[in-house]
Amino acid sequence: MKVLCSSDSFAKYSDAPVKKLEQHGFELVRIDSTLSGEALFAELKGAVAMITAFTPTDEDFFKHAPDMKIICKHGVGVDNIDLLQASAHHVYITNVPNANKHAVADHSFGMLIDVARKISFANEKTKKGEWPKVFSTDVYGKTLGILGLGSIGQQVALRSKGFNMTIKAYDPFPNQEFAKQNHIELCTLEEVLKESDFVSLHLPLLESTKSIINEEKLSMMKETAFLVNCSRGGLVDEDALYQALSKGILAGAAFDVFDVEPNKESRLFTLDNFVATSHVAGYTDGAINELGIQAVDNIIELLVHNSKPKNIVNQM
Repeated sequence: MKVLCSSDSFAKYSDAPVKKLEQHGFELVRIDSTLSGEALFAELKGAVAMITAFTPTDEDFFKHAPDMKIICKHGVGVDNIDLLQASAHHVYITNVPNANKHAVADHSFGMLIDVARKISFANEKTKKGEWPKVFSTDVYGKTLGILGLGSIGQQVALRSKGFNMTIKAYDPFPNQEFAKQNHIELCTLEEVLKESDFVSLHLPLLESTKSIINEEKLSMMKETAFLVNCSRGGLVDEDALYQALSKGILAGAAFDVFDVEPNKESRLFTLDNFVATSHVAGYTDGAINELGIQAVDNIIELLVHNSKPKNIVNQM
C-alpha cells in the first residue's frame, strides 16, 4: 500500500516511523514539498494515505486521489486542507496536537526574550565589530498576554511562571481549571491587548481569526509592548504591523510564521525591532520524532486495524 509523504521533516532524525510503516506492509513514497498541479496529481495515483505539512489539498486534489483514505498532518494547523472536501470524499484528516507543544512553546518564549533583550540585534552588530551598547527591556515580573490557551498556550504560560510574570489570557473556549490552577486571569481580547507587556499568539487560523490582530487591535497595545507569533501568519495584518513598528506604536515583534511562506522580501525584515525565523518553532529532534510516530500510528490504526485514528479534525 502506497503512502505519500510531502513533509521534508518526516523521519529526519530517526527512521523508526519509516520502518514501522514497512513492517505493516506500506511503501513510503517521498515527494517534493512544493509539488503541485498535474505533477502532484500524478503522484496521488494508488496512494491510500498521505503525510503532509503544507501541501494544499483542495477539491481538485481529492478528485485525483480516489484511493486516499487518510491524510495525516505532520503538525497541528490544518488550514492548508479543505476539511469539507475531505469529508465529502470520505477521507480522514488527522493532526498531532501535542507532539510539538514543548518545542513551539520553547521557541515562542525564546523569541519573546530575544526581541525584548535585543539579542539578535546585538549579535549582528557585535559580529560586525561594532561592540554596541544595547539598552533593552526587562521580562521578569512583566505581564504576559496569551491569545489562545490551548496546549501550546498553556505551555507558554507555564514557562512564564519562572519569570514571575502576571498572566492574562483570551480563549473563546478556555480551560477554566488550568487557568484557575495557574493563576491566569481570563479576559476579553481587548483587555489582554491593552494590559499586557508581551502578547503571544496561539490561535488557530480560521475565518473568524484571520487578521484578528489588525490596525485597530495594534493601536490598543502599549507603545512599550511586544508581539510574538509562533502560531499562524494569517492572524496578523502584516502591513499594519509594519506601520506600528516603524512609527513607534509598538516596541517590537518576533514572528516565526507569515501570511505567505516562504517569505523572502517582507518590509518587516528591514526593521531593527523585528525578529524573524522561518516557521521552524516545532523543528526539534524530539518533536519531529513524535510527530512521525503518531502520524504513522494513525495510518496503521485505520488501514491495518480498521479502527478510527486519533485526533480526527474533520466530520466523518
